[in-house]
Amino acid sequence: MIQTIQDVSDCVALYLPHSLYLKPSAKFNVSVALPNAITGKSISNYEVMEKMRQMILPDKFSVLKVSKSTVGQIRFEGELEDRSKLRHVLGRLDGRPIRLAGFSESVKLRASEAKEDFPTRHDWDSFFRDAKNMDEMKAGERPDTIHFANLPIKWFCPRHQENEDNAKPSESIFKRIFEKFGDVRCVDIPICDPYRAQMKAHMSGMQKFSFDQEMYFEGYVQFTEYVGFVKAMDEFRGMKLVRKEGDKNLAVSIAVEFDRTKHLSDSTIKKRKIVRDRLIATDREKEELEKKRLAEEEAKKDRERKRQEDLRKADELKRMQREQRRKEKHLQKLRQKETDEISLKILAEERKLMETQRKLESIRLLDALFERIKV
Repeated sequence: MIQTIQDVSDCVALYLPHSLYLKPSAKFNVSVALPNAITGKSISNYEVMEKMRQMILPDKFSVLKVSKSTVGQIRFEGELEDRSKLRHVLGRLDGRPIRLAGFSESVKLRASEAKEDFPTRHDWDSFFRDAKNMDEMKAGERPDTIHFANLPIKWFCPRHQENEDNAKPSESIFKRIFEKFGDVRCVDIPICDPYRAQMKAHMSGMQKFSFDQEMYFEGYVQFTEYVGFVKAMDEFRGMKLVRKEGDKNLAVSIAVEFDRTKHLSDSTIKKRKIVRDRLIATDREKEELEKKRLAEEEAKKDRERKRQEDLRKADELKRMQREQRRKEKHLQKLRQKETDEISLKILAEERKLMETQRKLESIRLLDALFERIKV
């Protein structure tokens, strides 16, 4: 977990371009043995911690939490920002009695510096000496590789990518950081390889499972010479990683261990490449099959669209033909109506003409009769 700290006076530079420093850690344990008179009764852990805080004033704990609680004992883990004050603070806690509310009998505190969880030269010398499947003449099968875990991703990615979502640490930056200790043969950050999660655990290099995998990563550094490996191990021993961000100082406890898995041996790197190439080929095959499926699906959609378009055109043609027939029929009716109207007009005119002719004939007959009568 990343903490905000105030005191950076004892920090030593690790990599200034990224404002990275190392700071001595000051961790300790405090145990409270509960006597029989108290055993079984309810003890307030908060009350115990508050009393301890009062006992070390004006100094302060940067971390204080319960690590174990049983019927007969409570165990606390704590940390100070300034290691130079650790001995003095432990002196004010160790062997001191405290009285708890509701209990007549006091309890005694036992405080001591936390045992360092960091490998020694004896650890790696004995491991590689006794290992049956290691050849110290080969890189990666001797004490030359360090495994780091719980490293904040954003502290190791390019500056311009720090605020991006899904930012990844940079292997080139990671390598440059450790070149101060000696020539670096190679580095590996498993999360930078998108295929690593599909590999088996012994090959992937992913040793630490965390629910904060989007914030932290693990990485491997292999030195060409043993002296570089030793310098780096000695530098990180008992240290926390610190980053200065403007007026804010952040610190995190990291896990450091020498590699026991031959992670960066030539044989493992080769096997990992074979598996990776196989996974890439499988992905490409899947991608090609997916492209083919999508192409077939698109072709099917095109055929269906063409069929629908042909149907639409056929329907449109039929509609136009029906419309044309309707128009022709309508025009025919109009023509017929016009013809009928003309015929009726002609007939009416003929009737008028006949009537006129009859009137004229009648007039002529009358005139003829009048002439005869006059005679």
